[in-house]
Amino acid sequence: MEQIVRADIAAFGAGRAEMANAMIEQSGVRIRPERNRGRSAGINPSGRFEPVSRHVFDDGWNSLEELPPFKTEVQVEKPRTIITRNESPDISFDRSINPYRGCEHGCVYCFARPTHSFMGLSPGLDFESKLFAKPDAARLLDKELSKDGYQPRTIAIGTNTDPYQPIEKQYRIMREILEVLEARGHPVGIVTKSALVTRDIDILARMAERGLAKVALSVTTLDRMLARTMEPRASTPTKRLEAIRQLSDAGIPASVMVAPIVPGLTDQEMERILDSAYAAGAREAGYVLLRLPLEVAPIFKDWLLRHYPDRYRHVMSLIRSMRDGKDYDSEWGKRMKGSGPYAWQIGRRFEIAAKRLGLNAERRSLRTDQFVAAAKATEQLMLL
Repeated sequence: MEQIVRADIAAFGAGRAEMANAMIEQSGVRIRPERNRGRSAGINPSGRFEPVSRHVFDDGWNSLEELPPFKTEVQVEKPRTIITRNESPDISFDRSINPYRGCEHGCVYCFARPTHSFMGLSPGLDFESKLFAKPDAARLLDKELSKDGYQPRTIAIGTNTDPYQPIEKQYRIMREILEVLEARGHPVGIVTKSALVTRDIDILARMAERGLAKVALSVTTLDRMLARTMEPRASTPTKRLEAIRQLSDAGIPASVMVAPIVPGLTDQEMERILDSAYAAGAREAGYVLLRLPLEVAPIFKDWLLRHYPDRYRHVMSLIRSMRDGKDYDSEWGKRMKGSGPYAWQIGRRFEIAAKRLGLNAERRSLRTDQFVAAAKATEQLMLL
């Protein structure tokens, strides 16, 4: 977005953050606070495939007062398949499931925001409020697992949008998926920011006993005020740590993801997060550096200017120092961890803290030898 680009330049110039904020306000791209209360994104830019852009301005009819706040809307999506394949060398899995499109957690930094552009919607507030549910997911999964020649490998869930976001309480799609996976003896790895995962401890414990399940809780910060503005509808940091404790006590392998690490804002908490997660029962850990692909960059910059204007230059300078001077570098091997001295320092800090605690001393692999293919029903032609 040109308005955010100009504001970014101003923030690094003589005008500093005050001038940058004033420029965004005057441009009409920023949503009024009463309309996005409880959300993280302050803008709702058109997707990159759209021929128009959105601007708020007073046309003289005083109609701005009548604009309603953004409310969560859910549409039913009916895909033909539910297992998504990937060949990225940066991640350890080759297949995943996304029960939902969009995420009500509203994490301002979410790298999945640009996917809403494929639906003709905004990666901004639309991503947090206009959601898509896939109630046929369990049926489709059972069908795909029944195909001839299917070879089981761990299915990752929660890699794009959170399967335990608030609307899961109503739709229960994730629980139905777990029921299919348990019945088929299929391994699953889950990543979430929600304590709602503890609802399914009964299924996960049975699967874990058979070596079929593990769960990772993503913890970005232990600061509740920061978490509330950055990931407003996700579980509080305390509840996520308690979820790790409950999962671990139930015999479910629980790990912590310090993700994403926001340089200059949350990176100083990494050791505290690892200490707290270990005390709660986590025995594996990982981290991911902040990523700002496509439309995520302007959304994050606007958020940073609104909530932490005094840190704007420092945070963005550190981000660019780890991305070859850019907001983001999508090159494989670098996009998750960054490059340069500061990225190297974060990596070494993580390794030292993990070694001190004994994290990752043993990595439990999930089993695939218990997979049960569906028995084919015998068919007989009717005699006429």
